[in-house]
Amino acid sequence: MAQSDILLHDLDATGILRLTLNDAGRRNALSEAMLAELKEAFADAGSDPAVRVIVLAAIDPAFCAGHDLKEMTAGRARDDEGKAYFAHVMSMCAGVMQGIVNCPKPVIAEVTGVATAAGCQLVASCDLAIAADTAQFSTPGVHIGLFCSTPMVALSRNVADKHAMEMLLTGDMTSAARAAEIGLVNRSVEPEALQETTMEMARKIASKSSMALATGKRAYYAQREMGLADAYDYASGVMVGNMLAQDAREGIGAFLEKRTPLWQDT
Repeated sequence: MAQSDILLHDLDATGILRLTLNDAGRRNALSEAMLAELKEAFADAGSDPAVRVIVLAAIDPAFCAGHDLKEMTAGRARDDEGKAYFAHVMSMCAGVMQGIVNCPKPVIAEVTGVATAAGCQLVASCDLAIAADTAQFSTPGVHIGLFCSTPMVALSRNVADKHAMEMLLTGDMTSAARAAEIGLVNRSVEPEALQETTMEMARKIASKSSMALATGKRAYYAQREMGLADAYDYASGVMVGNMLAQDAREGIGAFLEKRTPLWQDT
């Protein structure tokens, strides 16, 4: 996994990969370069057996300010007033968000500073999120005549409709405490405790069977889009396949024998 100036990679001995947005001068905006780096990083991590959990962090002062509006404005100079360029950037961004959801490894956002617009979308796309209690979240497009339609997709799949629409229609900042209340993040903690809290959760998850985690993550997002009966039919099939897997045999045996399981990740 190649190191990058704007996206730092750090894989520890327990299989936790920290990806750190490192473009503080642009408030870690989702520039074309950043989107390309993120897409590659999640694809590589998803297929790397050494990676068990991914933590997505950022260098202060912002977690992510969303799209790079200077780049977007420059795109307007094209003959079509930027239409093809805007479509390209939106497609890149949607690909990154779906790449996070489709990545077989659990992804935890570690949020400091502000996460706005597509930056808020980035947090909402992660499986879990821990935020410093000083962090803030918003979908502020309405302030500049641009409804946050793509951030809306991830946001609406994390929080209830009334809360999502309040954020989208007002563009107001949401505190970390409120984000935890409405389900955008799992919890908010003091800044000094943020990294250790995130890593504690990451270590706990990394100790599980990666086969079981990948199976469960894939099934969770798939069944969520189904009707109740179809979801149960699908999940029952997944459960049968999971029961036949080696790690399920090992895990059940270890539980009955009161010992620590030895995962084969198969």
